[in-house]
Amino acid sequence: MKAVLLIDFGSTYTKVTAVDLDTEEIIGTSQSFTTIETDINDGLNNAVKLLREKIGDIEFSEQYACSSAAGGLKMVAIGLVPELTAKAAKMASLGAGAKVMKTYSYQLTEADLEEIDEINPDIALLTGGIDGGNKEVIVYNAEMLAKSAKHFPIVYAGNRNCAATCKEILVNAGKDCYVCENVMPKLEQPNIEPAQKQIREIFLQEIVKAKGLSDAEELIGDILMPTPSAMLTAMKLLAKGTKHEEGIGDLVGVDLGGATTDIYSMCQGLPSQSGTVLKGLRETYAKRTVEGDIGMRYSIKGIVEATDIDRVCEISGLDEARAEELIDYLSVHTDVVPNGDEELIMLDKALASLAIETAVARHAGHLEQIFTPMGITYMQLGKDLTQVKKVVVTGGALIHTEKTAEIASYALYSDMQAMSLRPKKADVLVDRKYILAAMGLLSTNYPEAALRIMKKELIKDGNNE
Repeated sequence: MKAVLLIDFGSTYTKVTAVDLDTEEIIGTSQSFTTIETDINDGLNNAVKLLREKIGDIEFSEQYACSSAAGGLKMVAIGLVPELTAKAAKMASLGAGAKVMKTYSYQLTEADLEEIDEINPDIALLTGGIDGGNKEVIVYNAEMLAKSAKHFPIVYAGNRNCAATCKEILVNAGKDCYVCENVMPKLEQPNIEPAQKQIREIFLQEIVKAKGLSDAEELIGDILMPTPSAMLTAMKLLAKGTKHEEGIGDLVGVDLGGATTDIYSMCQGLPSQSGTVLKGLRETYAKRTVEGDIGMRYSIKGIVEATDIDRVCEISGLDEARAEELIDYLSVHTDVVPNGDEELIMLDKALASLAIETAVARHAGHLEQIFTPMGITYMQLGKDLTQVKKVVVTGGALIHTEKTAEIASYALYSDMQAMSLRPKKADVLVDRKYILAAMGLLSTNYPEAALRIMKKELIKDGNNE
C-alpha cells in the first residue's frame, strides 16, 4: 500500500483524506474543528486521530495540504476599464484561489485607498493598460498604493512599458512588488496564468507564514495552494482529463458553503445560438466566481435579499413569520444543522436552492436583445453554459440531504430568467465524501490517479430528466 494524506485547513473544519495510490481508492476521511486561534496542529492532530480510528495506524508516504483558514487568500484587484483589465484582474485573482474583496477601476481615490487599508488584503493585484497603451492611470495607481499605511505584497501585471517605473515607485515606498506579464497584453485578449502563478507563489512564501499555518510544516511539509485553487484544479482535471485518461467533458461546479457560494465552469462558453454575437472580454475555459453575500449560515440573509422571502416560503412550505424567525436564528447560531427537524430541513432546502439559482445565474452569461435594420439579433455577455451536461456539487447542504438533485436543478435554465445562459439539461454528480479539494492536491503529482478516483467517487444523483 502506498498511502497519501491530503489535508484541507478550512475556516471551520480541518478535513483529512487518506488515499491508497496502489488501488486508487479512498481509504478514509474525517474532520475536526480548525484551531487557527490557538495551534493549528491541534485541529489537524484531532482529525488524523479520528481518521486512524477508522483505518488503523497506516504510515503515509506523502502528505499535502491546502488552506482557506484565517479568511483564506484575500485580495483586491485594480484595473483601468471595468469590462477589460479590471475584469481580467478579478478573473486572475479568483482563478488563483482568492476571495476578491473589492475590484477598482480607473484612478484610485483617497477614499479607495482608505478602503483598501481597511480591507488590508493579503495581496493587491495592480493592472491597467494593454502593452504600449495607457500609462498614466497605472502609474498614478502605483503612486496611490505607495501611500498605503498597510504592508501587503503587490503583484504588477499591467502595461509592460511602465512596469519598471511602477516597481520603482512601490519599492522606494517600502512595498514588496512582484512584476509579471500583463493580464491583457492586447485588447480583449486575457493572459491571466502568469499572474495566477505569481499569486500562488506569494501564498506559499508569505501568507502561509503570516497566518500561522507554517506551524504545521513539520507534519505536512509545504502547503501547496489555497483550497479554492485546489478545487479549481480538480474541476479542470475532471472535465479535461489527461493525455492518458479521458475526462467527463464540460461541467459546472457548485460549492455551497456557510459564508460563500463558489461556482466553477469548465467550457469555452462561446455562443451556441445562431445570430448571437459575443460582446466584451472573452472569458477563460476555467472560470471561478465567489458570491460572498450568499451562504447557508453566515450569509443566510444575503440569500433572501438576493431573491425574495416569498420564494423561500413557496419552496419550504413555511409561512413568512416562521421562515423569518428561523432565518434570524440561523444567522446567529451558525453551527446549527437540521438533525431531523423537518422545518429546518425544508428551510435549508429552499435556501440552498435559491443560493444555487442566484450564484449560477451571476456566474453564467446572459443575452441582450438588439434591434437592427436587419431584424432582431442578440449580444452575449459572459459564458454560454446552455450546452453543459454535468453539474458537480459539493458542500454540506448538498452532501447531507436526500434532495440533492432537486436542489441542484436550480442551477439549470428557467423560463423565469429566459436570457440567462445556464445549462439547459444536465446530470448531477455529488461529492458525497468531500474529496474534490483533496483530489486537486493529489493531482499535482498524480493526475491520472486523482482523475480515476473522482470518476469512481462522484455519484450520479437522482432523476435529472
